[in-house]
Amino acid sequence: MKIEQIYTGCLAQGAYYIESEGEAAIIDPLREVDSYIRTAEENGAEIKYIFETHFHADFVSGHLTLSKETGAPIVYGPTAEPSFDAIIAEDGQEFKLGNVTIIALHTPGHTMESTTYLLRDENGKDHAIFSGDTLFLGDVGRPDLAQKAAHMTQEELAGTLFDSLRSKIMPLADDVIVYPAHGAGSACGKNMMKETVDTLGNQKKMNYALRADMTRDEFIEEVTEGLLPPPQYFPLNVKMNKEGYEDIDKILERGTQALSPDAFETAANETGAIVLDVRHQDDFAKGHVPRSIFIGLDGSFAPWVGALVADVKQPILLVTPEGREEETITRLSRVGFDHTLGYLKGGIDAWKAAGKEADTVDSVNAEELKALVDKGVPVYDVRKESEYKAEHVEDAHLTPLDYINDHLSEFPEKETFYVHCAGGYRSMIASSILKSRGIHNLVDVTGGFADIKKAGIPVTDYICPTTLK
Repeated sequence: MKIEQIYTGCLAQGAYYIESEGEAAIIDPLREVDSYIRTAEENGAEIKYIFETHFHADFVSGHLTLSKETGAPIVYGPTAEPSFDAIIAEDGQEFKLGNVTIIALHTPGHTMESTTYLLRDENGKDHAIFSGDTLFLGDVGRPDLAQKAAHMTQEELAGTLFDSLRSKIMPLADDVIVYPAHGAGSACGKNMMKETVDTLGNQKKMNYALRADMTRDEFIEEVTEGLLPPPQYFPLNVKMNKEGYEDIDKILERGTQALSPDAFETAANETGAIVLDVRHQDDFAKGHVPRSIFIGLDGSFAPWVGALVADVKQPILLVTPEGREEETITRLSRVGFDHTLGYLKGGIDAWKAAGKEADTVDSVNAEELKALVDKGVPVYDVRKESEYKAEHVEDAHLTPLDYINDHLSEFPEKETFYVHCAGGYRSMIASSILKSRGIHNLVDVTGGFADIKKAGIPVTDYICPTTLK
């Protein structure tokens, strides 16, 4: 028996390859499926099943493409109603894979079709669970994403999740391995551990949601407390996972069109496309296409695109580091953004060489900011509210990047103001969005809060985030 966790850091997502006696199964595959097929071929194995733990909201799964390429059936748990052919497993239904068995355990609560897959080894011993978004390490799946679809309140869904955990998962042996669908950084939970694999026994000790003495009402209160609104693209990804999507090969073919500066400008004007610049923030600051949006590839790229662009049907034109065009299009497609129209051939250098206007972002470092803070300049903090509450520059205004469009009226109309985040990535995203909205009287603080503290700029007393309610 072989189990491989294929973890994608940008999405904080774990897909799984399981193999036994020449037969393989894939659980929650990513949009691009060649690596799964290649692994099976290299091992002389045949992909027999594609298991989906639920209709994912934060990424577009590769189930349809993988099924088309391999002929393997897609398996969902009870109550799932996809728009394509699939096996809808009964609770407790067994699937043989070589000399091991995979059992569908219906664990509704995160969504009503949510299913955990229990793996039994060749000796019939429970070996591992692939828990999807039902059970994370340190947390459980948020119970508010399926509200409209399930016609249930988040409290009712949380109560259902409590029952699923107590009846299906907690009775399993402590040595059972937990393989979740997500880790720290995912918006599908609140308080996930940085580890991506653990034992169920340790989770019973560490995970607040698995406390043996916890009542149903206590669980509902703790699981629903502090839930932030989900990103706007989540329901659009659910729709794609449930109803279908284009093959990624077609998306790559369309998106990898190399456009001259003139063709790029014409496409932007005629299609209403967003110009998305994915280079490093320092390169963007030095020169970029006016009104373009910066979201760098080397940060949490896909989730920020999903949160800030929101509409998966939005046409996109790209400015990328040379050679990373296909990577960018692939990563966009993972979260459902399939309408890339092409990229700027030759990048910003070609744009400038063609005599076209370029914009810049003014920046200061923390040492320079320190002298300005003493004069009372306005400082805007675009970190999350929890980060701000834990510690922030004295008198700084909180305008979280996630909701930057809701704060546009709060920024000064003429006075120069200063924008920072934790390290410089999010503040450049915020700066690009503000400039695209016609707000240019801003200065980005390079190095963010980490450098601000080193520079000795006055900050509030630290409060441990775990104590904040």
